[in-house]
Amino acid sequence: MTPSGTSPGTAPGRPLVVLLSGPNLNLLGEREPAVYGKETLDDHVAAATAEADASGLALEHHQTNHEGELVELVHGARGRAHAIVVNAGALSHYSWALHDALASFDGVVVELHLSNPAAREPFRHTSVVAPVSDGSIAGFGGLGYRLAVQAVARMVAATKAGSGT
Repeated sequence: MTPSGTSPGTAPGRPLVVLLSGPNLNLLGEREPAVYGKETLDDHVAAATAEADASGLALEHHQTNHEGELVELVHGARGRAHAIVVNAGALSHYSWALHDALASFDGVVVELHLSNPAAREPFRHTSVVAPVSDGSIAGFGGLGYRLAVQAVARMVAATKAGSGT
């Protein structure tokens, strides 16, 4: 998988979840392991993919260090994905462009953080992504990736049940 590439595993007929990873997440396992853990981004994506497979979902992953590319990836998910799980890193706290892109997505949006932003520096206490998300998962480390996919699976199932499909 390239840093901004797509993970294999999208399966026809399965609801698609797009997992988006923002700036500096490519350094997981090396960058501040006391805060973010020793697992790499590939480890987290593998856990999310396994959970998606077990839940009957397809998962596609993209990582970028560029705000505009993350916005384009949200746009690209419109009309083809049922859900977006986004760990936008620091962009969560100031990217109104990402906020607006996610607001245009007609599906489930789950905000994800490895650490608990509310327990960290004051600038991390506000998320501009949260108001356009169906929910946020924070502070559970790598387990958060599995929890986010589980939440998506339940929300997609509830949406399908409510629509009669």
